[in-house]
Amino acid sequence: MIAEADMRHCAEAIRHGSLSFHAASRLLPQRVRDPALVLYAFCRLADDAVDLQDAKEDAVLRLSQRLDLAYAGTPLDAPADRAFAALIESFDMPRALPEALLEGLAWDALGRRPQTLSDLHAYSARVASAVGAMMCVLMGVRDRDALARACDLGVAMQLTNIARDVGEDAREGRLYLPADWMDEAGLCPKAFLADPQMSPALAGLVRRLLREAGHLYARAETGIAALPLPCRPGIYAARHVYAGIGGAVRRNGFDPISTRARTGKGRKLGWLALSTLRAGASTVLPRSALIHAPALSETAFLVDAAADRPAEATDWSDQMLDMLARLKARDIDRRAALIAAPARAS
Repeated sequence: MIAEADMRHCAEAIRHGSLSFHAASRLLPQRVRDPALVLYAFCRLADDAVDLQDAKEDAVLRLSQRLDLAYAGTPLDAPADRAFAALIESFDMPRALPEALLEGLAWDALGRRPQTLSDLHAYSARVASAVGAMMCVLMGVRDRDALARACDLGVAMQLTNIARDVGEDAREGRLYLPADWMDEAGLCPKAFLADPQMSPALAGLVRRLLREAGHLYARAETGIAALPLPCRPGIYAARHVYAGIGGAVRRNGFDPISTRARTGKGRKLGWLALSTLRAGASTVLPRSALIHAPALSETAFLVDAAADRPAEATDWSDQMLDMLARLKARDIDRRAALIAAPARAS
């Protein structure tokens, strides 16, 4: 049901905007790859709409309106919106999943920073695991164990991205390292944001973050065998490509300040080949008991939403309504301050 022109637009957006996912998506069967490209294009649009705007509160409020329209079947007249509305209808996508993504973006707009690892897991659940759960829906997978492992993969990927981008984020005034970790390491968040410098203490935190990601990659991998066989190479590829980013950070001495870790085309091609081999081996190897590990407490609500397939919600959850109200109040204050500034100057 996705229009061909809208599909081309989404594929092009991902080809330029998300190289790692674009590489992994080549190994997905077309029946999953096309809607997956639509999903990632919409998520990328949402992320950029907030990340690249100064008026972040207004950006999230506009996104909430676009999601309302998509679920009402009357999307904004834009390729990604039209395609995402068709995806919602075709796959019976639980609204709680894209709503969780938007909630994570609202946390960014409000400047909410993680105080603990659990806070960071909760943020990662929204901006990354929600996408993993939606990918399972596209693959027709509603099994709770498989969903829990997909959510593990999302958190692991997000932790890897955070480790890579510590310096870049700090220069933009963003900080995702848990505050209690920084306190233990003797690092002051305010001072670090004012002047991001590399230090042995920071390297230790980046190493610690990647160790947590590695633990979750190991758990996540056990769920890939529960996916449809044609989908396994693409998901293995996503796992290897993103974990490879962590490997690049390690090779840089856990220094995300001086340089941004990158993985070359040759390495990506190697991981794609490895992923195809591993997908074949997964049909004969015994399944690990780790697949039955409980979901992270911070991702359990996503598993519930995707597995239980509740009656389709048409309104925002109470938690999200409260978040939107706070964003609206912030946006009103921002606009009032802009109006008042010229008056004071005169």
